[in-house]
Amino acid sequence: MAPAIPRPAASLILLRRGGRHRQGGVEVLLVRRNPEASFMPGVWVFPGGVVEADEPLVGELQAGDAADAEELAHRACAMRELHEEAGIELPAETELLPWSRWITPELVPVRFDTRFYVALAPPHSPPKPDGAETTEAAWISPTGALDNHAAGELSLVFPTIKHLEALLPYTGAEEVLAAARGRRIEPIMPRVVGKGQERRVVLPGEPGY
Repeated sequence: MAPAIPRPAASLILLRRGGRHRQGGVEVLLVRRNPEASFMPGVWVFPGGVVEADEPLVGELQAGDAADAEELAHRACAMRELHEEAGIELPAETELLPWSRWITPELVPVRFDTRFYVALAPPHSPPKPDGAETTEAAWISPTGALDNHAAGELSLVFPTIKHLEALLPYTGAEEVLAAARGRRIEPIMPRVVGKGQERRVVLPGEPGY
């Protein structure tokens, strides 16, 4: 049986400068999917979703942007999903920088080809979950999210964990954005290896891939 065709999707890693309890540092926005959802119920994720066929190309408003229509549609999707799921509307001139591109493993029946972006939140951006797709939203440090997950207090999935881990070396939002500007994006497709209790997900370059 041929693998399912991945659906184009976009996700936004929204950053803010510092936090209430410390100076500097990185904080990201995570939203909790509705526990009643059929797909990833109760999981905390970055805002995102599937690119719509008629996605408005709001990215065209970015001055000097040479991206093609497909790229602009993904950026528009990321901005729309942020607004729908977390109630935060980014100005059209907000810089969305490509961070990664992940493709769901071939054996998974529902697959996505997701482009992840990083962007800086406007000042004073309290998230407001929509109550339908998302029921909670929070600003949290990557370390805090990973620690809470390890303690069983916050449910995360593999791609979110890996993206949070990738943010650990950075000391501030501007540092992340600077890294994104020089980042080379190569599609990443994890593989599921092993059987039964031995099944695990591996990334390119890891043993077993």
